[in-house]
Amino acid sequence: MEKQVVVRFAPSPTGYLHIGGARTAIFNWLFARKTGGKFILRIEDTDAERSTEESIGGIVEGLKWLGLLWDEGPNFQSRYIQEHQKAAQKLIESGHAYKCFCTKEIIEKKHEDAVKAKTAYAYDKACRNLTCDEIAKKEAGGLPYAIRLKVPDGSGSVVFDDVVYGTIEKKHADIEDFVIVRSNGKPLYVLSNAVDDIRDKVTHIIRGQDGLANTPKQILLYNALCSPPPVFAHMSLTLDPRKAKISKRHHGELVAVHFYRQHGFLPWALVNFLVLLGWATPESREIFLKEELIKAFSLEGISRANSVFNINNDDPKYYTDPKAININTHYLRTMPVEELLPYVKEQLEREALWNDEYETKRKEDFIDTIELLRSRFHLLTDFTTTGRAYFSDDYLIDADALKKNITKRPELTKWLCNFADKISSMKIYNAETIEQVIMEMAGEIGVKPGILVNGIRVAVTGHAVGPDFIKSLIRIGQNNVAQRLAKIPLLSEDASANKYKL
Repeated sequence: MEKQVVVRFAPSPTGYLHIGGARTAIFNWLFARKTGGKFILRIEDTDAERSTEESIGGIVEGLKWLGLLWDEGPNFQSRYIQEHQKAAQKLIESGHAYKCFCTKEIIEKKHEDAVKAKTAYAYDKACRNLTCDEIAKKEAGGLPYAIRLKVPDGSGSVVFDDVVYGTIEKKHADIEDFVIVRSNGKPLYVLSNAVDDIRDKVTHIIRGQDGLANTPKQILLYNALCSPPPVFAHMSLTLDPRKAKISKRHHGELVAVHFYRQHGFLPWALVNFLVLLGWATPESREIFLKEELIKAFSLEGISRANSVFNINNDDPKYYTDPKAININTHYLRTMPVEELLPYVKEQLEREALWNDEYETKRKEDFIDTIELLRSRFHLLTDFTTTGRAYFSDDYLIDADALKKNITKRPELTKWLCNFADKISSMKIYNAETIEQVIMEMAGEIGVKPGILVNGIRVAVTGHAVGPDFIKSLIRIGQNNVAQRLAKIPLLSEDASANKYKL
């Protein structure tokens, strides 16, 4: 019987969930779903000084929002420290590890000497062959000790096949006896991870390419712990346009998952985009519904070439990759409207624009408004910025649009006020009657209908462009349209926004 696939996503809770971590979680989640395996969430919280409850909450919430639900966890690594320490003691007893009494000062001095001699520094195994009496004497003297793994002597090497990078070989002679437990008794990452992966029966480790350097050490630990190593698949790195690795330090919240949530991305659209950073199908397909992506995903599709995430620190208007916005636009405009509504509701609630009637007696009108608007929108935030006038009388009018379509012709203000009276007095308010009134008034004053249409759109919506004009007036409503047009003479400048307000 074939063994069940078990994978894990193991973030350190030292900050928000960033897109690099999310991408790793996505690849693990997809592989588990593709194979019918188990996806474990493990929180590596052993660094008590840097790990915070807020960060843990942010990681959990970010994964839930993306739809990457786990099958087990979250498991907190700090709860297993004693297990990690016991494993280290067993390695000493089996002869695979030893106590190292070299102090930090001694190590630093040897490192300085190596630099002066222009040679590469590696631990010289000074404590590897201490006798039992020597060890007992040092312990009796209260000397602290770290625990190091004994790397096999001789001309052997660690060889493993990485799914992405192929056969990797590292000579034993190039691996120093590395520390697995610090002198303060705290196990290091390399030991804790191996012990946890063995306990959780992890079969595949899918992680960033920067973990490749540690893999030979981990395999040595698996061997010493008498456990077969898992399959490794190292993902290529994601770089910024300057070809630097994306990071919280250099890019701040531009690489935070919550940033994209706040700026109007749909969760699956972000998942769809992130999976394309370093993975592809043979036909280079880009749009995948959830079940389609699960079916298409394979580890063999991961590229060795680094991908580029076109974030822009210098211009907030273009803060993210155009492809990400294009994918989000696709889903925003094509997903079933009933699935879109909760996300629009969340956006409207955030801006205090939500009305409970949108879910009750005004639901049909609300759905029609969303259908109208989304045909022109790219992000959820567009509903509360460009589309704010459809949900509130408290909206701004773009200064350039106002100048071009209203204030450059003083008589337009009078015409729009007259049009407000005509709208207000209409007994039947529909597409046919609205168009008729526009044509009649344009004829009366001797202008092209487009001049009136452009002025009305700017006054009523705040923008010179938008979805279907007549449908927009219907969605905004007869009374609102009339009242907004009547207020045109009362426009006041909002200097801070370079816009105007009714």
